Amino acid sequence: MIELRSLNGSDVESIAKYANNFNVMRYLSSKTPYPYTREHAQWWVETGSKNNSTNFAIDLKSKCIGIVGVRFGEHATQYSCDIGYWIAEPHWGKGIASEATSKMTDYVFTETAIVRISALVYSPNKASIKVLEKCGFTLEAVCREAGFKQGIFLNEHAFVKFRP
Repeated sequence: MIELRSLNGSDVESIAKYANNFNVMRYLSSKTPYPYTREHAQWWVETGSKNNSTNFAIDLKSKCIGIVGVRFGEHATQYSCDIGYWIAEPHWGKGIASEATSKMTDYVFTETAIVRISALVYSPNKASIKVLEKCGFTLEAVCREAGFKQGIFLNEHAFVKFRP
């Protein structure tokens, strides 16, 4: 249904449009600005997506409808990475996040020496928890009150998947 491909300048408008949505951004890292502007999207495509990471556009019918990426560990954690993703709200509930996560996981284990992929999810984000479970990630820990967003503390669920 979808394909993962390199980000390019033609994705800026879609990223800016879909990422400037509170429902999409509410459980992402606080590093991700909200409101999310065209300038943020342009910086992400040109610079931010390349910082010790691999990021792909989630492409549906030649249109970027989200991002999936991994940030690589360094030094003692050089064989580990963290995965993250977001999908445009009009495309929620269609299995796209699971497909993108599965494809990215396969890519990482095939194309790199990574042995461990982890994902952190805030406890209210039940949909993302289901995505990770569906993709074979297992719950490793629940870190109580590890996150703070919109004025409240959130438990963070740490999921992991190891190279087969």
